[in-house]
Amino acid sequence: MHGTPHIVSDVMTHTVAAVGREARFKEIVHMMQDWQVSALPVLEGEGRVVGVVSEADLLPKEEFRDSDPDRHTQLRRLTDLAKAGALTAGELMTSPALTVTPDATLAQAARTLAHAKVKRLPVVDDLGMLEGVVSRADLLKVFLRGDEEIAEEVRREVVPYLFHPPASSVRVQVEEGVVTLRGHVRDTSLVPVAARLVRAVEGVVDVQFAFDGQGGPSGDTGAA
Repeated sequence: MHGTPHIVSDVMTHTVAAVGREARFKEIVHMMQDWQVSALPVLEGEGRVVGVVSEADLLPKEEFRDSDPDRHTQLRRLTDLAKAGALTAGELMTSPALTVTPDATLAQAARTLAHAKVKRLPVVDDLGMLEGVVSRADLLKVFLRGDEEIAEEVRREVVPYLFHPPASSVRVQVEEGVVTLRGHVRDTSLVPVAARLVRAVEGVVDVQFAFDGQGGPSGDTGAA
């Protein structure tokens, strides 16, 4: 029923800064500064992603620069202490890299970013070769869709699927990404289903209903 959702390849950044295993510490810092990024994929061979080096991997060198950690700290933070003495991307990187494929949906990529608490993911093909990077900002691009474009998709994909004329008469309005369905429906038990389907349309911020005899935000109608 629904139109094809946007996928990672629709929004990802194709031109990507990356480093090899042998890249030195200061080279990595300079590249992050030049490209205004917080992490870089680490590549080997013809471009296979083997890890990611981030600002968090670099900071232990500064944190432990003038300190002599006690034994408890040494045992608790062995990995960070090792990175404090690291010189190359291969020694600093987090491996294996957390990646996503170009055909993953934006929702799948967003869940991976949220669960891992990272800002960017390398995008790789089936062989692990780097194709791009997708960031939190890239995933938010769907909210730049115009109101009329969203309204047209709801009219085409949701309304005729649930609310069949002449028993139902539903109009769609969208303002700043908030979808309002108005009119008459015979079966109000479909309202929660409509809420879920409308929210699945990319770019939708919220959904409200103003059907005959009810109104207000979807939460007021029991549509979770």
